[in-house]
Amino acid sequence: MFKAIAAILGISAVFSGSGFSQTKNIAVIAHRGEHLSHPENTIEAFAAAAEAGADYFELDVRTTSDGKLVLMHDATTDRMTGVKGEIKSMTFDEVRGLKAGGSRIPSFDEALAFARGRIGVYVDSKNISSADVIDAIERNGMQDRVVIYGNPKYLGEVAAARPMWKVMPEAHNPATLRGLIDSLHLKVAAFDAGDFKEETIAVATAAGVDIYVDRLGAADNPAGWQDAIDRGAAGIQTDHPAELVDYLVSRKYRAARR
Repeated sequence: MFKAIAAILGISAVFSGSGFSQTKNIAVIAHRGEHLSHPENTIEAFAAAAEAGADYFELDVRTTSDGKLVLMHDATTDRMTGVKGEIKSMTFDEVRGLKAGGSRIPSFDEALAFARGRIGVYVDSKNISSADVIDAIERNGMQDRVVIYGNPKYLGEVAAARPMWKVMPEAHNPATLRGLIDSLHLKVAAFDAGDFKEETIAVATAAGVDIYVDRLGAADNPAGWQDAIDRGAAGIQTDHPAELVDYLVSRKYRAARR
């Protein structure tokens, strides 16, 4: 009976005596790395995310004026470095000469090289061409450990060139998501607080598309995490990766780390 229920719900079950524990695998995505104790989008933040047991760290990629790829969430360097400047108008060397909270601003290649063999990468594509993201990912042998977020046109270019890769647009609403599923042959879609609604969730679920949802801010806690899981999330983006990993272990959604 329990096995039948588990099959209907899309989870596996491990039986012990008269009870059972869920082993549904929920991906833990560290938002900008573990950035509450380390500067965001830095190797230090990514290392802490990996140490915490996260499955992915999320990073933000921008292109410098001389065509190099660097990590920065904002379009400018102002907030992170205290020095005014716009990434797209700065050279790679100019960006690299600045420090974010005492840490060097990484290149995209450095982040991918660090991740290889350790952790997956959720690529938030702020300002980057499809050709450049493909080249960098393949150069670092990370094509099987990335999920790529961005606008539909850009993701369409990536998907056309590399149809087996995981591209992930924002879901937005049922009609938009249906169109994206058809045009991009989606394996995964991104949801935030604005589009994590039952009608849109149902579209993803019916198509067998994984749901990666942001649980940031007020929802980034055990109640918010469990609500996301109960409503079908396959991955959760969090500012608290270590705590989310511990929660998932405590609820038998993943095995304890050895």
